[in-house]
Amino acid sequence: MILEVAPLQIVAGREADFEQAFLQAQRIIASMPGYISHQLQRCIERPGEYLLLVVWKTLEDHEVGFRQSAQYQTWKQLLHHFYDPFPVVSHYREVPGAV
Repeated sequence: MILEVAPLQIVAGREADFEQAFLQAQRIIASMPGYISHQLQRCIERPGEYLLLVVWKTLEDHEVGFRQSAQYQTWKQLLHHFYDPFPVVSHYREVPGAV
């Protein structure tokens, strides 16, 4: 399994709009092959900062299956205009025996 980690900085004053758009967008990602689960966390100390965590079966499920899909275009239209700056997404895998 792969953990996608996306720190999101949302344009000031647009947090509520972003959260509403995310409620729609999450249905897209949840329908993708290889998707396992996701969480959206909002920072307490910095309310415009969010952390999106998505668990995928493989890196390719995210990088190819999702990002190269027609559904990704809808995801982009719903969410990308809220980001400032655009997030740097990282992928992590579990360290065996460290759980």
